[in-house]
Amino acid sequence: PVVISVKGEEGADEFNVPKFPVAQSFGDVMDAVGSLYAEDHEMRTVVLDSASALEPLVWDKTSRENGAASIEKVGGGWGKGYTEALKLWRTLLDGLDALRDKKNMSSIIIGHVKVKAVNNPDTDSYDAYQMDVHASAVNLLYRWADLILFCNVKVVVRKEDTGFGEKARAVDASAGQRFLYTQKRPSHPGGGRGVYGRLPYELPLDWSAFQEAVSAACGN
Repeated sequence: PVVISVKGEEGADEFNVPKFPVAQSFGDVMDAVGSLYAEDHEMRTVVLDSASALEPLVWDKTSRENGAASIEKVGGGWGKGYTEALKLWRTLLDGLDALRDKKNMSSIIIGHVKVKAVNNPDTDSYDAYQMDVHASAVNLLYRWADLILFCNVKVVVRKEDTGFGEKARAVDASAGQRFLYTQKRPSHPGGGRGVYGRLPYELPLDWSAFQEAVSAACGN
């Protein structure tokens, strides 16, 4: 793999993998994608870390191109800036698609999550994890992806008597081990096309375990 890190996301520094210089702008990200497209190399996967860090750069470029002080002011406001920003997100996804078509490269886009209230017309409202970018960009990224994976630890909630009533306390039930969840649930996103839709719901957060599950789903 080769990593494109966006400023604020330097977590890949601890891994011994090829990396581009940390992107300071949306243009830097596209330059890296263009380099992978134009040059000869042996890379088979590009990892963008992360969509959450990239979004402010998308908004900054969108605002400047439209002569606005902020994304909220683009086109006079009323959410038009977020719609305009989708053009840049599509440009990025078109570039990643080009890497797939010409270079046979896979793409992984990492995203942080936030907790958002879901107003379900059939049930009471509840909280769920959602990718930490604007909802319009979330929808675009989810439609583009062949596989959406959610990563988390297992948590058990215990109630304790504090002397002033019961208080809920979250306890890590997996001793720090993280898991991949491949299917959508009310509490988190997930899902995949084709063979990716036949993966077990829960897998260890381990690349070899993921590869074995994909191979098994393919019948190999």
